[in-house]
Amino acid sequence: MTFADKVILFNRNLIYTGSELPPGIRIMNPFREHEQTMGLVEKFYHKYYNDESPRYLILGINPGRFGAGLTGIPFTDPKRLITECGIPYTGKLSHEPSSVFIYEMIKAFGGPEAFYSRFYISSPCPLGFTSITPDGKEKNYNYYDSKALESAVYEFMMENIRKQIALGINTEACFCFGTGKNEKFLRRVNDKYGFFKTLVPLEHPRFIMQYKTAEKQFYIDKYLNAFNTVNCA
Repeated sequence: MTFADKVILFNRNLIYTGSELPPGIRIMNPFREHEQTMGLVEKFYHKYYNDESPRYLILGINPGRFGAGLTGIPFTDPKRLITECGIPYTGKLSHEPSSVFIYEMIKAFGGPEAFYSRFYISSPCPLGFTSITPDGKEKNYNYYDSKALESAVYEFMMENIRKQIALGINTEACFCFGTGKNEKFLRRVNDKYGFFKTLVPLEHPRFIMQYKTAEKQFYIDKYLNAFNTVNCA
């Protein structure tokens, strides 16, 4: 099986098997909620991962509603899927700021073919979460936003980190999007289980786009420097 075949099978079989979630929190599984998602996933991974080469793993937090929550592809919203990856999408062309940053960085790296030939992006929890605001609106929720949720999904996350490493991951280094709670959690987990030789933290794309837009090029360069360290190893 190619790397693509393994990722597609992993996504197709993803179903939440953890403990009961805290009240008001919903699991978000784009691979089962949206009819076209698995087709998009198949096209994307067959285009960029249809080989047996190992990749370095990049771990975000968990999928958001307007990116992977629709396309099934981490940090790839429908607009970027069409314009940057050349894959057709039917439906609302949602916009996710994190996806904008990631694809600007990927372009600077050398384009999707170059980037995805070396890196595989996912999350400690490959399924997302949402909560309902007091006025009835659904919003993204992170696995670490409550201790109760983190505890409920902990074993599910550990299981899926192991499964994703088995796809063909080079464990010499793992990159972490998020230099706060996500990094702290992943360092604790890696110290316990020894998944990776080293963990390399990078500021989360959402943080950059929300608070550091004027310094965006600095962070693109920081990402490239980090990725090129292992790219040249």
